[in-house]
Parts: sequence; structure tokens; C-alpha cells
Amino acid sequence: MRCRVIGMWGGYPKENGPCSGYLIEQGNFSVLVDCGSGVLMEVQKYIDLNDINHVMLSHYHYDHSSDIGAYLFSRLVNTKIGRANEHLQIYGPNDEDIKRKVEEVEYSKFSSFNEKSEIHIGPFTFTFLRNIHPVETYSIKIESENSKIVYTSDTSYMKELIDFAEEADLLIVESSLYEDMDGSSSGHMNSKEAGLLASQSKAKKVILTHLPHYGDLENLLKSARNEGNENIDLATPGMLIEL
Repeated sequence: MRCRVIGMWGGYPKENGPCSGYLIEQGNFSVLVDCGSGVLMEVQKYIDLNDINHVMLSHYHYDHSSDIGAYLFSRLVNTKIGRANEHLQIYGPNDEDIKRKVEEVEYSKFSSFNEKSEIHIGPFTFTFLRNIHPVETYSIKIESENSKIVYTSDTSYMKELIDFAEEADLLIVESSLYEDMDGSSSGHMNSKEAGLLASQSKAKKVILTHLPHYGDLENLLKSARNEGNENIDLATPGMLIEL
């Protein structure tokens, strides 16, 4: 299993730097996890859009989902001209408005999930943990054979994440804030909390994501590593992690 970071900025994209999007692959099978601003353009550097038939959305804030509308029309056009022959399957928290918007575009379908769901897509099994965030949001665990990726998406720190991410081969943990900032009211983690989760879960490799647009990002990294897990790096667009 391998993970390609397509984008990792919080809130809005930078020039040549999209918001949240992660391409998960095994063999020739691919799933896109989150599809925020700028992701749809950037992901085409690595794969044809018609070769991704499944998109998993952690929640519907724009920096995690805004490019999904363009994806629906990509599949519509490419099916009509014979370049795609499978429906685009979108998964996300239950939302009738989102379901309507997805399924009113031909050749796309929507399926919902919650904390009790277990979804099997190709070689992958997806399970979920409800987060602390202003809207319904989930951490996502992706397992295949002997490999495990855990993506926290957006959340305040909570102890339940430790068990959920236990001994993950790859932990993709949000670090929206610097150590001296409190994210509990906004539903985000700071770098110290991200490092604490990395250490307590005994994750084997960790990348910090959902990064802020201000300050020295190296301070995020230093703060997180100070909690005891040194196998932590900053996410960058195009980063490839092979498990």
C-alpha cells in the first residue's frame, strides 16, 4: 500500500499547493481520500482521473471537499465520450443535500458512512471514528493485508484517537496550530497534541498535515517530535509514502 500526498494546506490552497487530498493505492487500485481546493488539478500529475472510481470524504468543509463538484462533471463528460466506463462513487457522512448534488449528475453515486460502518473497496477496508469538529467529521482508518493508514482529518485532540491509530504504519495527523495555541474551540489540534498522539499510538511513521499558512513550519515539526516519536515529517505536495 502507498499514499501520495496531493495537498495538505488548511483552509485554502497556496500556489501549487492544494488543500487536503491523499491518493491511496495498492497495485492498480486507487482511492482518493478527501478532495479539497486544488486537489483535482494536482492529482492528474500522478493518475488519470478516470482511473479513480472511489472518493472518500471525511467531511464537507471546502478545504476537504470543494473539488468534488468538478470531479462529478469530469466523470459525466468522460463517460459520454467513452473514456470512462464506471460510475464515480462518493462516500461521506450522511447528508441528503450532498447526496442530491452528487446523484443529480449522471454517472455518480453517493453512499454514507458513520462510526459503525465498515466499507470494503477493492483491497481496502475503511473504518471510522467520529471527531470533535464543528461539523460531522470522521477520522478514517484504511487497512490492506498487513498495512494500516490512519488519517485524523480535522479534530480536537481526544483519547479515543490513541486506540484508533494504534501502531499505524502511517499516521496522517492534523497540526493546524502551533504549540502555544488552543484548538479545542475550533476543532483542531496543535503540534504538541499531534506529537502526543504520534507517541502514544506508537505510530511507525507520521506526517503532519492541514498545515497553517503562517509561522515557521519547522517549529511544528520540532514541537511534535519533542513528545517522543521522532519518525515525524511535514507533509508536502507530491510526497510518496510506501508501506
